[in-house]
Amino acid sequence: MSVEEPDGGVPGGVRKVSRVILLDPADRVLLLHGFEPEDPGVDWWFTPGGGLEEGESREQAALRELAEETGITAVELGPVLWHRYCSFPFAGRRWDQDEWYFLARTEQTETAPSGLTDLERRSVTGARWWTSEELSAARETVYPTTLAGLIRTLLDEGPPGAPVVLPPEIV
Repeated sequence: MSVEEPDGGVPGGVRKVSRVILLDPADRVLLLHGFEPEDPGVDWWFTPGGGLEEGESREQAALRELAEETGITAVELGPVLWHRYCSFPFAGRRWDQDEWYFLARTEQTETAPSGLTDLERRSVTGARWWTSEELSAARETVYPTTLAGLIRTLLDEGPPGAPVVLPPEIV
């Protein structure tokens, strides 16, 4: 999971994070590939997003993070799909996060990250568009771990009427 320097929350507390489920015209979802800086063999795929900056709304953070991490700015931001609490070790510390996942659509499929933090430059190797079928068949680690099923439900049924609270993930 991509993270910047701690922000968007109380020091030592829960970090407020906005994430984006970005779909292209073919309903593929964009995921970033990351790894543990001290052990590049520990890797995973994750959704674009990150911590809120001072005075920033969740929506503003979602769009800013998407632009910084992917270079994609031509998006239609939709509703919040899911809320999730997660806790995981990364880059020598524990990260506790309150994540909101926004639906977004774009026709812009070329990625060009331009605003990565130092930590992200040391731990993110690229991006890939995934079909629902590819995601369901993936053997790689993907976060959240239930993303394949969540995407399939989203594509089959559309966005939920109200954000769904996902089970916490503590690694």
